[in-house]
Amino acid sequence: MSLYLLALDASSSACSAALLRQDADHSECVARFEMTPRAHTRRLLPMVDEVLGDAQVTSGQLDAVAYGRGPGSFTGLRIAAGAAQGLAFGLDRPLLGISTLEALALQAHRRYHLRHVVTALDARMGEVYVATWHCLHDSVRRQGDEAVLTPKAVQLPDEATDWVGVGSGFTLWEQFNTPFQAAMTHHLTDLEPRAEEMAWLAARDFADGLGQPAHAVQPVYLRNQVAWKKPA
Repeated sequence: MSLYLLALDASSSACSAALLRQDADHSECVARFEMTPRAHTRRLLPMVDEVLGDAQVTSGQLDAVAYGRGPGSFTGLRIAAGAAQGLAFGLDRPLLGISTLEALALQAHRRYHLRHVVTALDARMGEVYVATWHCLHDSVRRQGDEAVLTPKAVQLPDEATDWVGVGSGFTLWEQFNTPFQAAMTHHLTDLEPRAEEMAWLAARDFADGLGQPAHAVQPVYLRNQVAWKKPA
């Protein structure tokens, strides 16, 4: 059985869309990624049209829609959620929200073959969105909850070694505590969440029956004071 899955993301300074096509013998992902600060509204849906056109797939052929559910930019999450919900609702297809931190961990693992990854995104106000991951054979497993913390408060699980930090949160490197810094082999600040990894993660979740009605999926902000109103 074939799968056509569309993923989109606007959770950071980047904007991206990806079309994953899978069948029993072949998998292909057509993707667009651009650094587009303050241009997400203008670029996101055209990117969707571009990846569908490149893959020669119509929206009616889609089996599911996915988006970066957060954490990340409040405005960007709302843009992506609104676009994804609109598409899924209009097509009557299930919607899947994918963790931006998990997608970032998968990208780091696939690109650099990293095993123990700390993903951190700049949350502003002197805080980071952070999670730790164990990565193996193109899969990622979270170790502990995703959280929003000051860099000084971030701690690592005791049992793992050779940690590598990934994401914009590590532009605040000097603010992380000394034991944390000592446990890190290095850190990369130039990776952003991408729809391509979200598509692969969403295909896994779709196969596990985790797709939901469009109205039931909400962004994850981690900061409780930010509310998302479901569409009527």
